[in-house]
Amino acid sequence: MTVRIRIGFIGVGGIAGVHLSNLAAFPDVAITALCDVDGARAQARADEFKGKPYTDFRIMLDEEELDGLYICTPPFAHGEQERLACARGLPMFIEKPVANRMELAEEIHDLVEKHNIITSVGYHWRYLPSTTKAKTVLREQKVLGVLGYWMGGMPKAPWWRQREQSGGQHVEQTTHIIDTCRYLVGGRATSVHGVAAQGAMATDTPNYDLDDISMINITFDNGVAANISSCCALDNWGRVGLEVFCRNLVINLGTNELSINRAGVVDNSLDGVEKGDRDRAFVDAVKSGDSSGIRSNYADAIETLRISLAASQSFRTGKAVEI
Repeated sequence: MTVRIRIGFIGVGGIAGVHLSNLAAFPDVAITALCDVDGARAQARADEFKGKPYTDFRIMLDEEELDGLYICTPPFAHGEQERLACARGLPMFIEKPVANRMELAEEIHDLVEKHNIITSVGYHWRYLPSTTKAKTVLREQKVLGVLGYWMGGMPKAPWWRQREQSGGQHVEQTTHIIDTCRYLVGGRATSVHGVAAQGAMATDTPNYDLDDISMINITFDNGVAANISSCCALDNWGRVGLEVFCRNLVINLGTNELSINRAGVVDNSLDGVEKGDRDRAFVDAVKSGDSSGIRSNYADAIETLRISLAASQSFRTGKAVEI
């Protein structure tokens, strides 16, 4: 008989649906409890996935015996649920970004370390076949620089367009590109300088106070230089991905595509490269206590956040930020 681990959710909208569908297909997982501030949404998810609905995560954590917890809330809503999970010794899968304030992220990190909590953060690009192959190729290369992009339209979530709640596009969305850049080039970011512009979106977008476009320059301690651009003013046009430059080698990486140009000879095959599964990796870690299959834990994820928030500071001051 298969033993099923009991999983609870805090936040069941948006990206939570992807995780719920994945977990529902695992024979060793029971989706036990689902919490959302929107009671109707919590009930609908509970009906769909056969868990118990809640609108208060404190009550859920008090009443349920869980083996693991998914936290899929917006950036501004993090904090108390992580504290309570740490106090209970609960493994956590946390959607990115883990916070929109560095002080809070570091507080939670200290609790995770103190209580020895298994954590995973939802940087799914790290599990893509394209990223896996790119990382394998780059092990034998000296990376010179990276250009990264998340340029397109604006998501519909009302909280996304408010800096106090989302942190801005570079914090909430382009974080995937910043994180993948870190993952591929290795090294530690030492300096961040960013510029940003506004003026196009606020005229006809209610409650909007974000940057319409931004560019972030990052230097790493291994000599790599990166430039990562964001734009949310481009409906019906998009560019999302990274270009990694080495001597006589350029890797162009997207969500489901990879082009490796070796001095004009192009390889775009992903044959034989397995797709990783962030949900499977978390479940396996909860079951075994071995988190080696997790490719982004909390300690790693806050280094990506550190870059994003340093960029926010640079936007305000016009000066480079040492980190």
